[in-house]
Amino acid sequence: MRPSGRDLSEMRAVSIETGVTMHAEGSCLIRMGNTHVLCTATIEDRVPPFIKGSGLGWVTAEYGMLPRATNTRMRREAASGKQGGRTVEIQRLIGRSLRAGVDRVALGERQITVDCDVIQADGGTRCASITGGWVALRLAVNKLMKVGDVLTDPLVDPVAAVSCGIYAGQPVLDLDYPEDSEAGVDGNFIIHGDGRLIEVQMSAEGATFSRDQMNQLIDLAEKGTAELMAAQKAATA
Repeated sequence: MRPSGRDLSEMRAVSIETGVTMHAEGSCLIRMGNTHVLCTATIEDRVPPFIKGSGLGWVTAEYGMLPRATNTRMRREAASGKQGGRTVEIQRLIGRSLRAGVDRVALGERQITVDCDVIQADGGTRCASITGGWVALRLAVNKLMKVGDVLTDPLVDPVAAVSCGIYAGQPVLDLDYPEDSEAGVDGNFIIHGDGRLIEVQMSAEGATFSRDQMNQLIDLAEKGTAELMAAQKAATA
């Protein structure tokens, strides 16, 4: 039995509320169970120096957690003068995951920055950030297309992410924190709208896993991301 009482292949309740900030070109608040992430997308008429003049656009991301996103207060990273290694790793993951669904030629020479701020954490914050980040990106691109700054839709397919793992010897979908902290194996699966894998992060925590178990986790991830993509589509319709 899972601590939440969910079936092995059952997602947490998912909701995506759009237009939650007045200034950002795209924004949403994604809730995956008790994990809540605010995602905003900002359009800028500039690109990083390494692609300037190439005609290619760029999508990047930043990630952070509010001090009381967790059960005890975390010190703000700004107070220490630098970002932690976990933060840097996650925001790079978000950026490259979102870029996998973007036609950078069609986007044109501009940058869209997706900011993902965790308001409340209960496992799966990077997956919620990628899934919600795509919605914020979609809304921002819609504005570019509406005013004619972009003529061809640069978002070729949605991108969503979900965690899966081996908990109490069973493969489970969408781990919350009690499961994640006790799982023998856990992973994050980022999947393209056409079913192709963008990235898989798998690790064993005191246990190993077989090829068959990994295939089971991929099957669960495909089910979960299909549900998330349906929620993305409904939120941006």
